[in-house]
Amino acid sequence: MTELTLTTVNLATPDPPGLARFYQRLLGWEITAEEPHWVKLDNPAGGVALSFEYDRAYVRPVWPSTPTAQQMMMHLEIRVDDLEKAAAHAAECGATFAGHQPQDDVRVCLDPDGHPFCLWLGE
Repeated sequence: MTELTLTTVNLATPDPPGLARFYQRLLGWEITAEEPHWVKLDNPAGGVALSFEYDRAYVRPVWPSTPTAQQMMMHLEIRVDDLEKAAAHAAECGATFAGHQPQDDVRVCLDPDGHPFCLWLGE
């Protein structure tokens, strides 16, 4: 079998530069490539990057999902060492919090385009 390496997670958005700048503030990562309809952030520690691609037909997802609304296609898991400070930082960056919070050690957040991401308390 040939070697396969996951390099990037791509999020659809109606505003690639705006969403990239949100995640740049949230994660502290640098924008390493920017084109009119695509922006990329590289993880300074290596590993998987994030990119943001224009989608003219983008529909904001709903979380938790319902049978009749646009469902999320994926979500990001972000480990933190202080959940309350990380949640406050996410809110300062422009995140909102989902109405349903299923766990005490996780905060389900929504980015400006409605993509869910979880802040979870790691060790």
